[in-house]
Amino acid sequence: MDLNVLWFVLLGILLAGYAILDGFDFGVGMLHRVARTNDERRIVLNSIGPLWDGNEVWLVTFGGALFAAFPEAYATIFSGLYEAFMLLLGALIFRAISLEFRGKLASPAWRLCWDVVFGVSSFVATIVFGVSVGCAMTGIPLDERGIFRGTLVSLLGAYPLMTAALTVALFTMHGAIFLGMKTTGELQARIKAWMWHGFWGFVVLYATVTAMTIWLVPRSIENFRYFPWAWGIVVLNVLAIANIPRNLVRQNLPQAFASSSASIAALVFLFGMALFPNLVTSHPHPEHSLTIYNAASSQGTLTIMAIIALIGLPFIVSYTCIVYWTFRGPVQLDKHSY
Repeated sequence: MDLNVLWFVLLGILLAGYAILDGFDFGVGMLHRVARTNDERRIVLNSIGPLWDGNEVWLVTFGGALFAAFPEAYATIFSGLYEAFMLLLGALIFRAISLEFRGKLASPAWRLCWDVVFGVSSFVATIVFGVSVGCAMTGIPLDERGIFRGTLVSLLGAYPLMTAALTVALFTMHGAIFLGMKTTGELQARIKAWMWHGFWGFVVLYATVTAMTIWLVPRSIENFRYFPWAWGIVVLNVLAIANIPRNLVRQNLPQAFASSSASIAALVFLFGMALFPNLVTSHPHPEHSLTIYNAASSQGTLTIMAIIALIGLPFIVSYTCIVYWTFRGPVQLDKHSY
């Protein structure tokens, strides 16, 4: 495996880790209003309180790795889609503020304000991520220098909006399963209903988007001719999805969450397979696409980064495992806070 391919794979691992971990965070945010009392809402917030900022380390690391390994792609994405990323950044900032500020005052109006901000910002961030995936699949207009030549509005077609809806359903299901493991009683019973809502919404949208992808983006399956073993990931993804309702019926939420996480990882893998070797696909001029070769840093830079990743990535994984093990189990409410 050459260094360019290695960094494409490492970026995929970072993206999958972020989607799995912050995916349930966004799902929890979108489901926050399912809680009916202030104590229930505090339980929902406390379920991700010790976790959400650590989850976003994966996104920061992904952005830094993309900048260092493939600066041309980084420049095109972040400059060309500036408005979308400012919207995403605003959503992430307000989401963090709502988590920190909600408990500062005992005022019901104050808490309601930040509850709404938390839910809306989680939904907006999910939509932006989903639309970004759809645009990456269909391609964006690039000139011969790899510079974006278009507008954000021009990218909002049916396919990106469908991938956004799929992302909302997936994260809702993922977040509901996580909340089910962190709650008890009546709140857990209400959340279990949303597990099924999210699951069936995800299944319907997944089938629809898959059909649209094969029809509208035929190059998305071209790499399967060169890497036939990748069909095994498709099979594993279908099995993981099928294992979710099986474990929901059996009340085995940890296994349902593991299956949901595996499905997200498989979807990120399939997304990478559809793009490879492109990082930014140009449409309607595919010859202008930014690939892992024409958008990459020097081999010396990639080598140094690979050594740093070899040292640093185990620390990120270890930190994540320790935090999740420390805060495992249902949430215990602190009666001395708002």
